[in-house]
Amino acid sequence: MKNNFKVLIFLSFFFVLFSCKKEEKIEMPNIILIMTDDQGWGQTGYYDHPILKTPNLDAMAKNGIRLDRFYAGAPQCSPTRASVLTGRNNDRTGVFYHGYTLNRNEKTIAQVLKKAGYATGHFGKWHLNGLRGPGVPIFKDDRYSPGVFGFDRWLSVTNFFDIDPVMSYNGEFIEFEGSSSEIIVGEALKFIKEKKAMDLPFFTVIWDGSPHSPMLASEEDRSEFKDLDERSQHHYGELVAFDRSLGVLRKELKELGISDNTILWFCSDNGGLNGILPSTVGGLKGFKNTMWEGGLRVPAIIEWPAVIKSSISNYPTSTMDIFPTILDIVGISESEILNPIDGISIKPIFNSEKENRSVKIPFRFDDRGAMIDNNIKLVVRSIKDSQFELYNLGRDPKESNDISDENQEVFEVMKKDYLDWNMSVENSIKGNDYSNSEVSNDSFPKVWNTDERYKPYFNQWSKRPEYKNWIKIEK
Repeated sequence: MKNNFKVLIFLSFFFVLFSCKKEEKIEMPNIILIMTDDQGWGQTGYYDHPILKTPNLDAMAKNGIRLDRFYAGAPQCSPTRASVLTGRNNDRTGVFYHGYTLNRNEKTIAQVLKKAGYATGHFGKWHLNGLRGPGVPIFKDDRYSPGVFGFDRWLSVTNFFDIDPVMSYNGEFIEFEGSSSEIIVGEALKFIKEKKAMDLPFFTVIWDGSPHSPMLASEEDRSEFKDLDERSQHHYGELVAFDRSLGVLRKELKELGISDNTILWFCSDNGGLNGILPSTVGGLKGFKNTMWEGGLRVPAIIEWPAVIKSSISNYPTSTMDIFPTILDIVGISESEILNPIDGISIKPIFNSEKENRSVKIPFRFDDRGAMIDNNIKLVVRSIKDSQFELYNLGRDPKESNDISDENQEVFEVMKKDYLDWNMSVENSIKGNDYSNSEVSNDSFPKVWNTDERYKPYFNQWSKRPEYKNWIKIEK
């Protein structure tokens, strides 16, 4: 009788434990981060662009929280990608400029979510493994591949990519046909469907290569832009293809019955390009690679129908906030992030009218920087030469009037805060954040055509339009 009772207690405990775990699994939201490449702040329909229509971005913005003051972690691609994965300024992570490797000592959001039970996948541009030039597939044993940083499944290339790309599926090189946006969304959906069938929550990163140069859109996608110069036609045509692919993604999530509890977070990796007409930055000052608003501020939306109601927020946010926000949502301690961390959770602004941020947003890139304290912005023209300017974005959104002379007290506080923060970044660069205190990154980026591993592919790739100017065949 006593033994039977023990068996009954054990079975009851097992049943409760199993039920709880299953319930937790169902409640864990799916997470998709989708990012474009060089899409400027003004390049959306919902910002009343004069020629570009983005019906799917518009629908997403209408159904989620539109972040009107969202900032890329840096005004350039690789550094911003490092900030997304780590929640930290790019220089802390060793990604000082485009093409640098992400330090292998960094702890990424993919690694943390994988440990928590998420299936993890990366689809598209990587650009964190030390190689420059048009995107080529990544080798399976690459020391800086997406797999090294926590992604179970990856269909990735080193850098930008366009129509009919050759990509790496966990190290296997595969040639695809069609729009790059459609390809990576389609492959990401295969991954999502597979994990849904297994009752697993998924963390999916979709990093598009559009509308980055060299820009190659189909005739149909650029048909509405015939009055523009050819480069601008292709640029806007690539955004048309991206928006259509976003529509496919949202439609499939709904048909799968998982859209309500899926967080879909969209943004661009840096400000818009100069020389594209109509302008890419919506009237802001500066473009990609500058510390002005046009170089840092990018379009962003978070859609999560089960939780987030439709709203527009002017609360300042950045790509460095993505990691801590996701951890806050999932219920994972922020101690899982490598410190110092530069982002904060923005979960408190969901369904609220909160406008003021209590923690400043810092930037450092190529001896330049910035620090944003709500409407006050410190622009650092040179860290080395201590060249600072101060702007009030509320009164002067185009950053035309340096107010440092008439606001000396605020100016000195902002300078001190920036220099103190900058000192912490210098400590990070020395490796002081890592338990082994070693900086393991390779020295400088290189172009892939100087990498001996790729030479066996030169003959095969020499006629591909994206590679032909990069490959020299000895005769």
